[in-house]
Amino acid sequence: MSTGDDHDAKMRALARHGTLHPRPEDVTEDLFERDEFFDPRDAVQVKYEMLRRVRTDGWPVSRAACAYGYSRPTFYEAKEAFESKGMPGLLPSKKGPRRAHKLTGEVIDFIEERLAEEPRASMDDLARQVHVRFGLDVHPRSIGRALRRREKKTP
Repeated sequence: MSTGDDHDAKMRALARHGTLHPRPEDVTEDLFERDEFFDPRDAVQVKYEMLRRVRTDGWPVSRAACAYGYSRPTFYEAKEAFESKGMPGLLPSKKGPRRAHKLTGEVIDFIEERLAEEPRASMDDLARQVHVRFGLDVHPRSIGRALRRREKKTP
């Protein structure tokens, strides 16, 4: 039997790795209720068991998806990912870029030049000017964040 500290540590680890089931309380499959080996918080384990139930036990997709707390589209996404990548396919994929990948040094230099010429320019104005000059659609808040990051780096 696991302790509360072990339980919390595992939950933090699952959350950190993006594998925490979003609705573990919706997992109604008996295995997850009667055997502590089966953890309804572990999205990878739950998805694997959901796929296995359909594949080896012949459950209908709608029944399995419901019993494991997922939708039918999520079942099919998991099935495709598992068939093409195996168990790693059930791990969450990286979301989009985590930095201002459009705002290269050249673009930021351009923005700073515009601000030097027109200090009261809004971020919306700057975004429009970036679009005209570089053909990039950049959100005004992204420009503000990029400028703040650059300020922090400058001594």
